[in-house]
Amino acid sequence: MLPVPRVELRLALPFVLLAAPSAFAQVATPVTLSELSVQGRGDPGGGSLTVPSVAAQRAAVNATVGSVAFVDATEFQNRYANTLRDVLKDTPGVFVQERYGQEMRLSVRGSGIARGFHLRGLELLQDGIPLNLADGSADFYQIDPLALRSIEVYKGGNALTFGATTLGGAINFVTPTARTAFAPNILRLDGGSFGTIRENFQVSRISGPVDFLINGTVTNSDGYRDHETQRTRNFNANLGYALAPGIETRFYAGVYLTDQKLPGTLSLFNALNNPTLASPSAITGNQSRKVETERIANRTSFALDVGKLDIDTWAIHKSLYHPIFQVIDQDGWTYGISPHWAGTFDVAGYRNDTILGLRASAGQNSALQFVNIAGQRGGQTLKALQSASNYEIYGENRFWFLPDLALMTGAKAFSSNRTYSNKGGFPANPRAQFANATYEGLNPKIGLLWQPLPEIQVFGDITRSRDVPDFSDLAQQNILRTTFVPLAAQRAWTYEAGTRGRIDRLAWDVTLYRSELRDELINFSINPGLNIPAATFNAPRTRHQGVEAAVSLDVARDLTGHGDTLGVSQIWTHNDFRFIADPVFGDNRIAGIPRDVLRTVVTYAHPSGFYLAPSVDWVPQGAFADHANTLRVPGYALVNVQTGIDFKNGVSLFLNARNLADTRYVSDVSVVTNAAATMGGAASLAAFYPGNGRSVFGGIRAGF
Repeated sequence: MLPVPRVELRLALPFVLLAAPSAFAQVATPVTLSELSVQGRGDPGGGSLTVPSVAAQRAAVNATVGSVAFVDATEFQNRYANTLRDVLKDTPGVFVQERYGQEMRLSVRGSGIARGFHLRGLELLQDGIPLNLADGSADFYQIDPLALRSIEVYKGGNALTFGATTLGGAINFVTPTARTAFAPNILRLDGGSFGTIRENFQVSRISGPVDFLINGTVTNSDGYRDHETQRTRNFNANLGYALAPGIETRFYAGVYLTDQKLPGTLSLFNALNNPTLASPSAITGNQSRKVETERIANRTSFALDVGKLDIDTWAIHKSLYHPIFQVIDQDGWTYGISPHWAGTFDVAGYRNDTILGLRASAGQNSALQFVNIAGQRGGQTLKALQSASNYEIYGENRFWFLPDLALMTGAKAFSSNRTYSNKGGFPANPRAQFANATYEGLNPKIGLLWQPLPEIQVFGDITRSRDVPDFSDLAQQNILRTTFVPLAAQRAWTYEAGTRGRIDRLAWDVTLYRSELRDELINFSINPGLNIPAATFNAPRTRHQGVEAAVSLDVARDLTGHGDTLGVSQIWTHNDFRFIADPVFGDNRIAGIPRDVLRTVVTYAHPSGFYLAPSVDWVPQGAFADHANTLRVPGYALVNVQTGIDFKNGVSLFLNARNLADTRYVSDVSVVTNAAATMGGAASLAAFYPGNGRSVFGGIRAGF
């Protein structure tokens, strides 16, 4: 049910209104706006104090004043889901596109636009606890779709519930506990094209006040292209213990090992005509990315007379061996602590919901570089130390001055420091360099939520965001040396209005937004073919605006008289990202992301468990490859089909055929400033990632 009723909180019912770690945060996409959920074992709510039930998470989302989305793992648990694209492709406003293996472009509202690697402008969390490193950068490799119970997407300033105020917002990946797991034991085997095979297991148990869960996934794939072999090993575990009535602690541990060969970028001609090729420099340099990440975290929750207090702590160790144009060899730690209180109480007889939080995080990273000799270390070229620290305080308040109308206000104050020490002393990098930059600010938020009917909401809000540059932006690399560039923080005002709800067979989630930016952090590649990290500059004025829309309709019910259904859903993300009176690029479009991304899905489901879901992914016009707007990649349409059957005994069989027409297309671009002005012209520019050709994947899953 959409409204969250006023209930006096007691120790015995701490999670009825408070879905920690985000008290008031997710909303379903049209296909999940109903109260459908699958409960785990254990207490009747299917959750516990540290991790509420999926139903409680779903209920909490509907009080959010702004655009958010909620994805229940029931939507993909019995499907082939290998990457973040597979679990987020039906979420409007989220642009996620594969490059190769687990490497993707992930952007919300143009966050990190033109960023050719890693992630910027978007916070990733697992179980409400940050995954980003202390400087704000993040990777996707530790996110295992087979180890998820739900996904919460908070677009833009709506992520303030976590203390996040970047342009893109935050995505929280919630893993199962023994109380929310689908079954005590799960075994899964799937695979298919490109020599792909994947094994997954999950075991969970509850014993009195103790519960634990262990999940592991092993993936091996040769990849669609030459030199794209991928080997990953992901392990997640959590252990919960009810220390006393109203007090619970939960430990999380994860180990994530990735060994990914990098095929690099191709010319536009080769991307469309010889897409399985690898870049010559990728072969000669044996380019790859080997990442070893270990993560440990804890949440301890206290149910109070009013509200609930969560205290999160975490530590992340990451080791990177990355031969590209040079061998990048890094090793670092990130650690942090965050207390977070959320509660509901009366103010002069009116209901009031409040969130208060603090976050402190810091980390150091040893950054070494060497000459790349066929993937091995040659002579050293860089020895640097990167240090980052962040201190944040935030709050959000929702005051229901009418039964169906709430005023939301909030703000975050922060101070972030970036310190860089280049030791120098090498022929290619003889001079030492020490630099220090501190970024401070206050990001306010105000909005209204109107709920005229139980399942219809209308909202509007204004938020302020700031994106602090990470070390990939600040420590810029060219062929000769690494130099610290003191960039300004990106700042923006975002205005959004939208509605979500359901009327009988029709469900919708539609948001319009506009962001007016100053000093946007814009990337461009110096030489994409050599895989040199992109340079970054501050664009004086830019504008991001667009539409995030998803509509679903139950076209027919009881087609055969046995309770079967036929439904159709349409997802549309419209992106209009531009420079504004830029001294170099005028009012050109910012390159990297296509203007329109559409996805249509038709789903037939039978009560026996059989389903069939053909779909079309359509990009009418491809993205610009350069900020000068001299070169645009072609649009494309991909036809896919997904089918399977879920048996009542917990066994599921599934099959997923993708790009049935074997369409040749460009999935992503390594952006440059001016393609026509590059050496050899646009025809020789190697800046394009070809999309995967026709593929078929299938598997079996058993829960018991």
